[in-house]
Amino acid sequence: MRTDVVVLGAGIVGVSIALHLQKKGRSVLLVDRRRPAEETSFGNAGLIQREGVYPYGFPHDFGALLRYALNNTIDASYHLSALPHIAPFLFQYWMHSRPSHHKAIARLYAPLIERSVTEHMALAEEAGATDLIRHEGWIKVFRSNKVMDAQVKDAEQVKRDFGVNFAALSQTGVSELEPHLTAPLKGGLHWTDPASVIDPHGLTMAYVTLFEKLGGKLAGGDARSLEEMPDGWRVQTETGPVDAGAAVVALGPWADVVTKGLGYHLPLAVKRGYHMHYKAEGNAILNHPTLDFERGYFLAPMVKGIRLTTGAEFALRDAPKTPVQLARAEPIARGLFPLGERLDAEPWMGMRPCTPDMMPIIGPATKHKNLWFGFGHAHHGLTLGPITGRLMAEMITGEKPVIDPTPYRVDRF
Repeated sequence: MRTDVVVLGAGIVGVSIALHLQKKGRSVLLVDRRRPAEETSFGNAGLIQREGVYPYGFPHDFGALLRYALNNTIDASYHLSALPHIAPFLFQYWMHSRPSHHKAIARLYAPLIERSVTEHMALAEEAGATDLIRHEGWIKVFRSNKVMDAQVKDAEQVKRDFGVNFAALSQTGVSELEPHLTAPLKGGLHWTDPASVIDPHGLTMAYVTLFEKLGGKLAGGDARSLEEMPDGWRVQTETGPVDAGAAVVALGPWADVVTKGLGYHLPLAVKRGYHMHYKAEGNAILNHPTLDFERGYFLAPMVKGIRLTTGAEFALRDAPKTPVQLARAEPIARGLFPLGERLDAEPWMGMRPCTPDMMPIIGPATKHKNLWFGFGHAHHGLTLGPITGRLMAEMITGEKPVIDPTPYRVDRF
């Protein structure tokens, strides 16, 4: 079999790249070891974060660093045994998170974020999946006035610099939007421009269905089998070898299983995260995705129930699950919202693929012809999938890119 492009990795980023290429008339084979959207794209918080122009940085204030060092929080946890392996990445991450650097990164990152909702809606409309996307924003709630004041001040800066809209909420304002929250809150911050997805897996599968409708093909296969050929690339699939003129590595946290073998030694790491679904007790309803900011967990209304998600776990990618953050979060979350019984047999775990400068790698490989990279989206894989797909497809087909891709090139490292 021969195809124009083989895309390795069928999460939201790989699916979006494959779909945009297929829309441009290329024949595309989408390859994954599992069915599409069964890894990180299955279990995120469901946000399309239009407000997320400042990617999640490493804290620089001493209090936060001390709190994380104690390793007993919900929003961050680490495996002590992993620290020798990930310390170089963490140091680079910390350096890039310095305030002056973080501001500069936000300017480079904003063009992607600014198109996150519109690019999702363009695909969702074509895929007939707009019913899975809500346009009511999301809420941070606060337990102290001091923290709320600081967060509102930061939000005002984001609005001035990037035009993102929000509303500061009093205690009464929070109750009006979320009458079933029961914790003693001082107020909230409602980001009104982002969208949310009530079934991230379902949305990604709707994009897969559209891809197949347009003639795209799926295959099971091992990305590690990718090899360069005189006229392109070859990958082994369940139905035999497939040759392609170009190959795209969109493997998220598994990108290095291919890139290292090809001579690319990139500073990649993973942040692992967990979720669990719950019934809502009685007639309780959660209207908006809600972050309990000072406790570090997130509640999101999903098709399956109320999804409780945790912060970042710094560990080796393939280490066994350790859902301690979920265990810490659940009793606190029950004090915020009336969660009922668990709906999942066990906690789900996913892995966010991260770079130390908090921006994805999008663009051509530097040592090989017709090899392209699209990974490293960290917390914003769902947010940036469609715009990444459009940008990659435009570059691969030789069109003028919708935004300047230079900040995301692989040779910045």
